[in-house]
Formats: sequence, C-alpha cells, structure tokens
Amino acid sequence: MALEVPAAMTHPIIVPVILAGGSGTRLWPLSREAWPKQFLKIGGDYTLLQSTVLRARAVELTAPPVVICGDAHRFIVAEQLRAIGSAGATIILEPQGRNTAPAAAIAALHARQQHGDDALVFLMSADHAVDDVPAFCAAARIAAQTAADGRLTVFGIKPSRAETGYGYLKRGAPLGNGAFELAEFVEKPDRQRAEAFVAQDSYAWNGGLFLFSARVFLEELARIESALPDRSVPSTQDSGNTSATLVACGAALSAAKRDLDFIRLDAEAFSRAPEDSIDYAVMERTDKAAYVPMDAGWDDVGAWTYLSKLTQSPDGNYAQGDVMLEACRNVLVHAEGRLVGALGVDDLVIVETQDAVLVARRDRVQDVRRLVARLREQGRPEAVVHPVVHRPWGSYETVATGPRFQVKRIVVKAESKLSLQMHHHRAEHWIVVCGTAKVTCEGREFLLSENQSTYIPLGAAHRLENPGQMPLELIEVQSGAYLGEDDIVRFDDAYGRA
Repeated sequence: MALEVPAAMTHPIIVPVILAGGSGTRLWPLSREAWPKQFLKIGGDYTLLQSTVLRARAVELTAPPVVICGDAHRFIVAEQLRAIGSAGATIILEPQGRNTAPAAAIAALHARQQHGDDALVFLMSADHAVDDVPAFCAAARIAAQTAADGRLTVFGIKPSRAETGYGYLKRGAPLGNGAFELAEFVEKPDRQRAEAFVAQDSYAWNGGLFLFSARVFLEELARIESALPDRSVPSTQDSGNTSATLVACGAALSAAKRDLDFIRLDAEAFSRAPEDSIDYAVMERTDKAAYVPMDAGWDDVGAWTYLSKLTQSPDGNYAQGDVMLEACRNVLVHAEGRLVGALGVDDLVIVETQDAVLVARRDRVQDVRRLVARLREQGRPEAVVHPVVHRPWGSYETVATGPRFQVKRIVVKAESKLSLQMHHHRAEHWIVVCGTAKVTCEGREFLLSENQSTYIPLGAAHRLENPGQMPLELIEVQSGAYLGEDDIVRFDDAYGRA
C-alpha cells in the first residue's frame, strides 16, 4: 500500500531517543557483550548506532538526539557520536537494564524538561537498519502529525517474509492523514500464522518504533499503571495512586548526576521501576494508539542471515573480507583477518574473527545465542570481549601471552592520555612504533619517538600520553606474577574511572 503524505504538515519539535542497550548475542562472534552489534559496521560505512543517528537527523524538525545506554558502553557511544558530528547529543546512562517502558518514561520526562510538554519523542533502537531513508522520513512525518494530535503512534513495518521472531500489528480504521487505528497487537506467531499474516495487507511487523507526545505518553502511563495494584504507589496528593514507573523514573532523573558529558541516573531510584516493555505497559492498554505504515526496507539485524539482503550474487553468496568461494550456494562469509575458503557447500554462515570462528547452517543462526550462553557458563572471555579492547583513550590488542609475560599493541588517540596509575604485580616495557609518546614515570616526564623505548618498573606511578595530532602506536611487553587488567591503581584519570 502506497504511503500518502500530506503536502503541508506542522508539529512540535521531535526529540530522537535512541536505545543503545542490548548485547546482540545472535551476531556472535563479531558482537560481544563489551562491543555489541549496535557499535559494529555491518555492510556499510557507519556503525548501526551512527546510521540510526544520521537517519534520525534526516527527519524534519528534530532536536539533537538523546542516547540511552549502559555505563560500560558510554565512551563507545560518545566516540561514535563525535565521529559523525553529533557532539550536541545527550547521553543518559542507565544503571541497569529495565526494559523499554522505564527507558521511554525517562525519555519523555527528559524531553518535557528540555523542550516542554508538547515535545514529541521518537523512540527507536540503535541496532536496526533501514534501506530507504526518504520513506522512513515520510512515515515519520505522518507519525509526528498524528502524535501532535494526541495519539501514541507505532510504526507497522511492511513484512518481506514470514518472520516468527517479530510481533505483529493489525491495522484498523483510517484516521484520515495516512495513519490508522491500531486494531491489535499480536505476539510472535508460529510459522503457519506468520505466513497467513504476510498474505494479508492488514498485518505488519512491530519493529519497536514509537513516536508520541511526551505529555500524552506520561499521562497514559500514569492512568494505566495507577489502575494496576502492583504497578501503583500512594500519591502525596489527593488524586489517588500514581504510577510506580513514573515515581521511580522521575526520582532517578531528578537525582541524576553529571559525569563528564553524561547524565548518570540515580541507581537506587531507577531500580524501583517495574521491568516492563513499552508494549505491555502502555501500547496494548491505551485507547490512543495509532498505526503508521512504513515500507522502508527495515530490518532488526537480528541474525547473520541479514547479510543475504546485501548480496547481488546470482548464487546467493555473500563475502566480506578475504574470502574465496568455489561451487557454493547461499553461503554467507564474514572474514575479519584471515583467508576463509569454502568449497562445495550450501546454506552455511561462516564468521571468522581473530579468536573465534562460527560455522552454522543458515536455518540455525537464531540459535547462536545458545553457544554464547555456554561460553558464559564456562567463563570464556570470547563471550564478553574482542581481542581488540576499546577504551576512551584508544584501544589495545593482546598479541601474545605466556607464563609471566604478555605482549600488547596499544593505540592512543590524538591528544589523549591514559590514567596516572601503578601495578602491584607487573613491570612494563614500551616500544614506540609510530607517533610520539609523552611518558610520566615516578614524577619524571620525557618524550619518546619512533623506535625508542622505556621501562616502567613494578610499583612505579606512570602515565602514557599522546601529545600529537596522529595516533600513537606502541608495543607493550608486560612481565610479572599476575597480568590481569584489574591490577591497576589509578591516581588520576581524565575519564572519571576509579
């Protein structure tokens, strides 16, 4: 069904709010707990987070974005936003994940605080992909006008296949401006029902995209939740009970602390918010829900089969990296560092990283999370971190390990520095590969250039800094009885880490 957009539409300012939590376990081994899929470049020049921000920026009448993420990913988010010129974005840190309803409440409260009651919140996930940005913007215009008229809008994604991993929406009566009543939310169906839904024009995927007035959403959340005995708390006013989510989120935002460029929600207050989805808490219970159709090539990049959308190969193969395929069909290969060859195989997904290789049948890629769960149970680092570990100052990569020694490649960004620190159990040798290093060791400062080196004794207070405009690269050789990353005592840190 073609989307008809009225020629002239006016609405209050839109605040794009991007949810950047989640671990993306189905895209292991590329996606890890410390570097999940929203921070990856998958089939494009930008990461999924960056693409989401740029897409939101294309929508008319938008404020700088708000990104909600966890503490562990705050510097990754800040760096990726800086790289695309979104330095004016607000980054709100959740002390813990509480699902999407508390996040939506925080978004609405913050938008109302910054832009007034009528501000519109455009809630979206950071790990989705959209092929047709103009179509996305056209749907957003309709949703914004509908939200300005007092509706809570959800986007109905035109399905391209019978997908059992998504919920569905049923379209109701037209509202006259390109939007519709929302007739029904449908939980994830079995294969037979999913095929029936795709065959009918009135059903669409629920992609978790919402656009609503901050005031209307907060009013509906309070009304609906206050009617639920386990979701309300006594009010200090005569109006009766009020929403547990609003009380908790309001307190968490009021008591939030500024930490560098981040807003850190109060942990104790936020922990009292019920752990509900926005669908359950509001959208399935409100009489103000509206449905806006969107046909923009949306995908949640939820499994490795997403790569099949990116190939134009007549044999259905997809190859990224150093890959050689011979007599293969419907084979998807992502290679990070080594040559990957495949011969005479069909319907496989092969993903190679420095420390892990995944081989799976295409029809089993949704089960990759089971492998990740086993890795976590066994305490394997491959579930959590990449060989390249990112820090606010740059990155390091473990090159070799052995009894009482470890070799790392360290890259320090321009004009960045590590903390002033010491180690109880190891000494370090630094060799500069390229760039200039400013070294502090036991109160003495000096510069090292390419091919020069220095020794940091065990127990010495030291700091590494890049004073230049180009990245600093060096090799670090650690030696000692214990080489864990937790053997760090920080005396001073530009990033507020303990």
